[in-house]
Amino acid sequence: MTAVRQITVSVNGQTFERAVDPRLALVDFLRDQLGLTGTHIGCEQGVCGACTVLVDGTSVLSCLMLAVQADGSEVSTVEGLASGLELHPLQEAFWEKQGLQCGFCTPGMLMRAKEILDHDPDPTSETVREAIAGNLCRCTGYQFIVESILDAAERIRVGSNA
Repeated sequence: MTAVRQITVSVNGQTFERAVDPRLALVDFLRDQLGLTGTHIGCEQGVCGACTVLVDGTSVLSCLMLAVQADGSEVSTVEGLASGLELHPLQEAFWEKQGLQCGFCTPGMLMRAKEILDHDPDPTSETVREAIAGNLCRCTGYQFIVESILDAAERIRVGSNA
């Protein structure tokens, strides 16, 4: 029998205290215990990037990280991007520039893109392509995703969603 561990995690600005199995993956904690199903479960082997979230501002594959490892951390998921009904510039750009197709990779791609833009507000397309290389998309061929991220960077720099 595995001993349960008590953790405290801030997710999208809200603090949660939960007792968890030490073997519970962060993705399962987010989806099953907190009901945040925007984070997708893909390969469960850290290959596809669909489960990407930010932990203390750094992108992580939540299928490979244990929930207990997030104890005391700030976790950001795709649900935390929008502000009420106002979409984040990344979400607006992905919508308008067709950066999403089937949508399966989109939450992880958006969170990775947020990390990119948090660190480099004016990236080149080459920088973006290299940075998203760990997030697999089977639909778009990446061109629209790169264009969406670059468009979002511009939106953020000028301070608008338009």
